[in-house]
Amino acid sequence: MLDEIVISDKVLQLTNKAEDQLKDIFEKLDNQCKKNSLKVLNSFKKNKVSTVHFNSTTGYGYDDIGRDTIERIFSDVLGSEDALVRNQFISGSHALTVALFAYLRPNDLLLSITGTPYDTLHEVIGIKPNNSSLASFGVKYDQIDLKNDDFDIEQIKKYLKNNKVKLIEIQRSKGYSTRKSLTIDKLEKVIKEIRSVDKDVIIMVDNCYCEFVDDKSPIEVGADIIVGSLIKNLGGGIAPNGAYIAGSKKLVDLAGERLTLPGEGREVGPTLGINKSILQGLFMAPSVVNSSLKTAILTSKLLEDLGYNVEPKFDEERADIVQNIIFNNPDDLINYCQGIQLASPIDSFSLPQPWEMPGYDDKVIMASGSFNQGSSIELSCDGPMREPFIAYQQGALTYEYGRIGVMNAVERLINNKQ
Repeated sequence: MLDEIVISDKVLQLTNKAEDQLKDIFEKLDNQCKKNSLKVLNSFKKNKVSTVHFNSTTGYGYDDIGRDTIERIFSDVLGSEDALVRNQFISGSHALTVALFAYLRPNDLLLSITGTPYDTLHEVIGIKPNNSSLASFGVKYDQIDLKNDDFDIEQIKKYLKNNKVKLIEIQRSKGYSTRKSLTIDKLEKVIKEIRSVDKDVIIMVDNCYCEFVDDKSPIEVGADIIVGSLIKNLGGGIAPNGAYIAGSKKLVDLAGERLTLPGEGREVGPTLGINKSILQGLFMAPSVVNSSLKTAILTSKLLEDLGYNVEPKFDEERADIVQNIIFNNPDDLINYCQGIQLASPIDSFSLPQPWEMPGYDDKVIMASGSFNQGSSIELSCDGPMREPFIAYQQGALTYEYGRIGVMNAVERLINNKQ
């Protein structure tokens, strides 16, 4: 299997049977892809995108018309007043950090209403001590856990009545947790309830993994600011790095001044030849997200048929492109991730092993044979080495390649159980 991908008749038959049962779901996804594609193309036309917008700036990056056009297009697609789309962001977590430091001041209160945020934000906030954290600057933090995989609206409203909260942080995707990701309908409901108590609190949504999964963005249901990564959904597997912050112009401008420096803000930031990749990635994103969703749904169906617990189920409403497989033992988690790696285009000759990854408390195994390092819109699978040993799978540039990767991982699971 290290030299060639060989799929047994058993796994092929299981896959074909699953696909027959998924035809109606896949058709709905195709229709969603068509809507999102029209939205993107209309914005390209509206903003008169030309090859001139592919040009590069260096140094300070003054007067980069390609960069400015990209930000107008992202605003259109995300339904926001403005957007900051920059290759100076190294990750989604970096963009979230820039936003938090832009909006919060000493003695301000940050409230997460989706429980503990993703691992990489623990030292940013000060949940885990760090001398550069928000806590070290006097920013206070509190959290309200979800209740039955939904917002605890009663507790949130009670908290807001008794405390002056500056910013509410909402993480839609599950991260390394066992909860469900949060749909746009749940988000719309909680935002309305928040506004009934506090009209001024900043509502910031971590939208990573969620773009183009449904019709609306969080901005269109009342969020003030949203953040996402370009090596996830909206980069389409083409953008080599970067992230975005989108929302009201005032808040976007503040984030720009924190990313660069006060007084210059968004006027600087060289694009260094990335404009074409960002534009082309966004253009391809509806199709790539569609492929990722199909791959996730096939995975859910196949692994459930094999007796594993999965979340979400294949026929559940989805909020993001992430698929959980609960293995309940370390060997299956390792073998599945290794099967994904062996069917990857890059480093297919390598077998990933659990390691102490920066920013995480537990060892993590990560399969990511991707063209862009760490890209999770390309087929990847990872998980922390802790109970209940969950694989978090996401991405697939095409459904055909995603299908092969999943079948190969299933093949490895079966072979190592015999």
